[in-house]
Amino acid sequence: MTTAMPLQRPAISDREETAKRLLASSARKSYDPMIEVDWEAPVPDDKYGLTPEWSTLYGTALWDEMTLEQKVELTKHECASVAGVGLWFEILLMQMLLRDVYGRDKHSRHVQFALTEVADECRHSVMFGRAGERLGMPSYGPHPVIHKLGRIWGGFFKGANAYASVMAAEEILDMMQRDFMKDERVQPITRTVSKIHVLEEARHIRFAREEVGRRLEGASRARLAVERVNTAVVVYFVMKSMINKDVYANAGLDPERAIAEAKANAHYKDKVRTSGAKLMQFLDSAGLVGGPSKRLYKKVNLL
Repeated sequence: MTTAMPLQRPAISDREETAKRLLASSARKSYDPMIEVDWEAPVPDDKYGLTPEWSTLYGTALWDEMTLEQKVELTKHECASVAGVGLWFEILLMQMLLRDVYGRDKHSRHVQFALTEVADECRHSVMFGRAGERLGMPSYGPHPVIHKLGRIWGGFFKGANAYASVMAAEEILDMMQRDFMKDERVQPITRTVSKIHVLEEARHIRFAREEVGRRLEGASRARLAVERVNTAVVVYFVMKSMINKDVYANAGLDPERAIAEAKANAHYKDKVRTSGAKLMQFLDSAGLVGGPSKRLYKKVNLL
């Protein structure tokens, strides 16, 4: 990644035109998870909770020693952890969007799409909560300290940084769920939930990406430096929170060994780095990669 200012930022269309197209897309294809997901369907004993290659232990010596039953159980807990963090961040996203449009013209398509997105995120939050419950998993979420920091972030961050952080968090979920939804080895509930989220989040990501570009247009070097660090800090905490350390003990594994092997897992690090390339290319093109932020991205294997 380069640290110099990019010569050309991503293409940005008119704000109202973008919102108008996204509203039309929402009208054509939106989903009600309470109807689209068969919540009463059996949970197969031989289906993974998520794509096994996305397990934090896949490729380790411990993974090779585990039975199929143990692998299925672990990935169900990991899936519930990912969903719990997704739910946590969806709630922060809704707060940010509502604050951002509070004083704007409610007749504008931009505000109307933002409100449409909030409605989508409400459904997604319920969907993530119901999915973890249906798999019989604990209610996972970020570490209590990070959860409290989220309250601060929710009331403080705004503008380009808020949209960049939201977009980055959604892209991280998206890069995993695109694999989950296509993998027939995975639980039907995980696949359907992932499909709904991926299809609807495509609109949200487009909305956020263009807002990042607009709000950084003409930004000074000093402002860009602050935005870079702020965005990287949010991405760092989201990535660190994705898999709750309690999943290993709850899945019946030796937690100390599992945590150590997961931390050193080269396969998982490569998977994150490869799958996150699209996100990092966008952040770099928007001028949001450089200086101290690069160290944070490296710590969570995105660089």
